[in-house]
Amino acid sequence: MATTAGGSHTTGQTLESRYRAVRDRIGEAASRSGRSAKDIVLVAVTKNAEPEDIRRLMELGHEDFGENRVQQLGQRAAMADEWLERVRVLPETADGREGALRADQLVRWHMIGHLQRNKARKVVDLVRLVHSVDSLRLAEELQTLLRKSDRRLDVLLQVNISGEESKHGCLTPAVPAMVEQIESMYSLRLRGLMTMAPYSDNPEDARPHFQRCRELFEELRRDGAGDGAFNLLSMGMSGDYAVAVEEGANIVRVGSAIFANRDSGSE
Repeated sequence: MATTAGGSHTTGQTLESRYRAVRDRIGEAASRSGRSAKDIVLVAVTKNAEPEDIRRLMELGHEDFGENRVQQLGQRAAMADEWLERVRVLPETADGREGALRADQLVRWHMIGHLQRNKARKVVDLVRLVHSVDSLRLAEELQTLLRKSDRRLDVLLQVNISGEESKHGCLTPAVPAMVEQIESMYSLRLRGLMTMAPYSDNPEDARPHFQRCRELFEELRRDGAGDGAFNLLSMGMSGDYAVAVEEGANIVRVGSAIFANRDSGSE
């Protein structure tokens, strides 16, 4: 299946034009896979974004943001909350300009990077979805923290689909057992899988890895994983998100193609 490159990193473009270009490419890739752009969640990864860029994306109506560092997640989430609270308390700041923040604005934060157990407490109250549950010990820690407050948290199981030693994640043969163990934890709601393809300048190199992860995802769904809520497949970053969408991803994690910064780590 043919595809376009994941996204341009041209710094001469505006944030708005880069954001719309990513949206357009997602829509085109979704169409090639028999879906629509509405079926795909774009998580804007703010790792290297400036605060004014995050606010501008919020003004454009974007709702889903991701971070891969716990401290930065807390800072960015608090900053966004402050902006929105100011609009709610002082509605005159929402002056009707096109793109101004709205009092009913929604912002959802995603934890996409490796999460150490000793930092899990700082994350559970901030995020809508943890993409990177990569071990039984981390799942157990989240379960313990959430059980005390009788809350539930949506999570994805991170799969090391390529088997690279440098990557975090559950190795493919261990995934069914890990899914079963997480499903036994009342406070965690397992929603699907997340993976990262090996880095390459050619987006097509990611395709077989995304194909394998989608096949694993579909097999788990057929076996009843998640009790009907197992429906999220997070694959693809700035260099390969179009291929990921073509291969079945319904969440993509894109940072540098929007914010014009160099790719690294979880985005």
